[in-house]
Amino acid sequence: MSGLFVYYPNCGTCRKALKWLEENDVQIEKRNIVENSPTRAELEKWHAASGLPIRKLFNTSGKKYRELDLKRTVRSTPDAELLSILATDGMLVKRPIMVTEEGRTLFGFNETEWSSLLKDSENYTG
Repeated sequence: MSGLFVYYPNCGTCRKALKWLEENDVQIEKRNIVENSPTRAELEKWHAASGLPIRKLFNTSGKKYRELDLKRTVRSTPDAELLSILATDGMLVKRPIMVTEEGRTLFGFNETEWSSLLKDSENYTG
């Protein structure tokens, strides 16, 4: 499997996911979420591919999320507006993000989910 890995270098979960990817010989293109934040179009595409509710794409434990008091906003705002809010700052987006060549997308690191994705990948040889 190979794909795009969107991460924040100072995030412990991102470092754990990166280590897991390296241990499983997954070829990735790394992208720093602060230096190169996801665009609204990317977020829209990844959201659709993830199958998650839009609120699950927010980094709810992040400082920026709390500063903007988005907890109430996320509950009552249409998805299109929420995508625009997410696109304003990469630190609002749950990370890491893994986007496979096939377009499957995972937000956050869950080893079981990522292992399943790896096994389902066309390139998996294990």
